[in-house]
Amino acid sequence: MKEINYSLFEIKKIAIRLWNEYSTKKVWAFHAEMGTGKTTFIHALCDVLKVSAAVSSPTFAIINEYRSPVAGTIFHMDWYRIKDETEAINAGCEDCIESGKLCLIEWPEKFPTLIPDDALHISIAIKNNNERTMIIH
Repeated sequence: MKEINYSLFEIKKIAIRLWNEYSTKKVWAFHAEMGTGKTTFIHALCDVLKVSAAVSSPTFAIINEYRSPVAGTIFHMDWYRIKDETEAINAGCEDCIESGKLCLIEWPEKFPTLIPDDALHISIAIKNNNERTMIIH
């Protein structure tokens, strides 16, 4: 387990650091309360990975797909509005996870059985307006 404290002004630097350390991990599971900065961090990570498409929360789409010259296909999933595991599977979440492509998942705690054992878990908490604590486990 690793703890990282950072300001929103340092978010890209932290994204670079995590990519350099954990680029072999195919599933990144982001745990945090609403408004804590999951999508903000994922946006910074996608900037680092040179995604040219607009990166936004897939709250209603459930899955956004991005192309990266660095990481290939990236699936960004938001499980907040999914009612049950069957709906998640029918939406294609399991297929994305099993694809071997990079998967960035918000609200993974809703369906923990879909998350592989070797996933990278990232918990984010607000310290104050611009400061965050990230726990990597």
